[in-house]
Amino acid sequence: MAMALRTAVAAAAAPRGFRRLLSTTFTPSFNPPSATVAAQQREKAEPSTNLFVSGLSKRTTTEKLHEAFSQFGEVVHAKVVTDRVSGYSKGFGFVRYATLEDAAKGIEGMDGKFLDGWVIFAEYARPRQPPTPPENNMYPPYGHQ
Repeated sequence: MAMALRTAVAAAAAPRGFRRLLSTTFTPSFNPPSATVAAQQREKAEPSTNLFVSGLSKRTTTEKLHEAFSQFGEVVHAKVVTDRVSGYSKGFGFVRYATLEDAAKGIEGMDGKFLDGWVIFAEYARPRQPPTPPENNMYPPYGHQ
């Protein structure tokens, strides 16, 4: 009884945030957006011969990526993006096919499949956004006066 009384007194005297912390009832104040809303907000890339491949293992090499995707068409270029220091894969890469039909077959054949023990995802690559100019334009760049 004494413990309950102390908790009630502490809750009454505490700021509002602490009252919520000490409360025995849980009311979620955050409602995450549904997966369908997030998928609709994310723009789909235009079909192209260049594919973005994610979910790669750190041990996946460019050669393995090229070999896996070449089953579905003529691969012009494949590249696993690697860390400069360790040399391991950063977990994503790019595959360029000769034709749009081959690229569509590559997505259909490899999206959600295993490569080096990891499930990978393939989709059309989005074009790079142009670089934004720096926000602070008060001073000229170094070396210019």
